[in-house]
Order: sequence, then C-alpha cells, then structure tokens
Amino acid sequence: MTLDIPDEVRNSALADGHAAWLDGLPSVLDSLAQDWSLTIGATMRGGHGALVVEATLADGTPSVLKVAVPGRRGQLGHEATALELAAGKSCVRLIRRDLARDALLLERLGPAMHDVIVDHHAQHDLLCDLVAQLWRPLDDDIDLPTGADLAHRMRHRIPRLWEELARPCSAATIDDAVECADRRERAYHRRTSVLVHGDVHEANALQAEGATFKLIDPDGLRAEPACDLGTIVRCTPDSGDDLRVRTERLAARTGVDATAIWEWGTIHRVIGGLNGVRVGFQPFGNLLLAEADRLTRGTATAPRSAGRKPHRGG
Repeated sequence: MTLDIPDEVRNSALADGHAAWLDGLPSVLDSLAQDWSLTIGATMRGGHGALVVEATLADGTPSVLKVAVPGRRGQLGHEATALELAAGKSCVRLIRRDLARDALLLERLGPAMHDVIVDHHAQHDLLCDLVAQLWRPLDDDIDLPTGADLAHRMRHRIPRLWEELARPCSAATIDDAVECADRRERAYHRRTSVLVHGDVHEANALQAEGATFKLIDPDGLRAEPACDLGTIVRCTPDSGDDLRVRTERLAARTGVDATAIWEWGTIHRVIGGLNGVRVGFQPFGNLLLAEADRLTRGTATAPRSAGRKPHRGG
C-alpha cells in the first residue's frame, strides 16, 4: 500500500522520534482493513497528530480511519471515552476502536464549518451552542484528565517549548500564558467540572445530516466549560474581530465567567502557536504567536520589572 502522508503528520512523527512508525504505517492499515473489512481510500488532511484516511465498510457505509502517532495512546483513549459519552449527538459517532494499534473508526462527515459558513460571528455562535450540548457532569469512575491536569502541563510545557524553538514570541507572552495556566489550575473544582471537548474550532466541526454539525477530535477532559470557550476565542487569524468582544459575547451566551474564558484562550493561543511552529503548521503557528504578542502588549497594565526573566518549566 502506498500512502500519502501529510507533511504535518510526518513532521510530528519525526519530531517525536517515530520514523519507524511512518515506515510501518502501510502494514498497520492493511491489518486494520482486513480485520474490520474496510476498503481504504484517500488521505484526509487538516491535523498533525494522526494519519486520517477515508474508509468504506463492507456494507458500503462510508467511514474514517484514524491512526494516531505513537505516544498518544492515552489521548486516543480519552478521545474514545468522550465520543462514547457523546453517543453520536454533538460529536462524531465512534464505530470501532483498537487502542493496541492506536486506531479509531469513525462515521464520515461532510465539509468543515469554515468551508460552509462564511460569517465568523455565526461560526462562533454555532460552535458555542454545539459544544454546550456536550457539557455534562461525569461520574467519579470516568477516567479522564482534569482541567487542573491540563493547566499544570501547560504551565511547564509552554516555557520549555518556547526555549526549544529559539523563543519565537516575546518573553512577556510566555509569562502571561504561564500565569493564566497557574490561575486556571488553582481555580479547578471537581464538583463543578463537566465533560469538555478541549479543542473547539471551525475546522473541528464538520457538517452532518440536516445542515447540522458535529465535533471531531475531542481531547476529552473533566474541566470547566470555559476551557472549551477559550479555544473559540483563541484566535481566527482572518476574522478581524476583537477577541475581547468575542469573549464577552460567548460569556453572555453561556453564563460562563469571561475572565476564565479569556485565560483559557490565552493558554490555547500560545500553546497552539508553539505547536504550529514545532510541526511546520504554517502560517498558522506564527499568526497565533503574533496575535498573542499583540494582545500581551495591548493589555499590559504596568511596565514589567527591568531584568525580569520569563518563567521556566520544571
């Protein structure tokens, strides 16, 4: 089998030291096709953490086969858990999973929201309403990472990645993101947390039947709803709207605290930009970091102390 592997997926695998995985992908897809009676089709593009290809079941049902880059098995398991809890309503329907081979088989949906709906305000409102359908309290036995876990990880990963990438944005921007992550980690309460998606944006919402949309690629977290709304205000580089106004609109629409939304948006914006630079997902990575720098400069309330050093992850 000859595979068309997107550059972003190849770069992500190579950056993590998984060249052998790339070489073995054809045999993995062959084995999955045989075991699940699939006909493998064209490669689908858009992400960097998994190879995604069209597939057709033996009865002719169109589907999508997703095989994650190694090292993401835990994340893939959380994604599968979130999809099972959503039960095909607000998120794509999960057909089968095989975590031993890092694979999920999903229903095939239509084009992304950004290709169907032009108006950015309409996109943001639809995303907000769509993800709100996913939010629900979780039983204690549901094994998903928490918003505190995510914020803690970002608090350390952001400055480390910034250094590794030769500081592609300002130190003040990194400080701001780390401080936001610290506040969101301390604000976490299990009692008020819900199931959240974790990566809500117009490329992760695909058209379903009846002109509706479903979300794909959930991270699967037990967190405050602001975590999801923060990805909606992370940035849309070509939208031209004021992100603070967008934050207030979403806060008013949902009753979620605007400060929490803004702080999660800052975290998502900076880590999204750094990851984009890391895997060559451009110009998106640089655009996110440029917007983060602009916002940091524009919202500073006092000069930073001379000689202040950016936070370092431990």
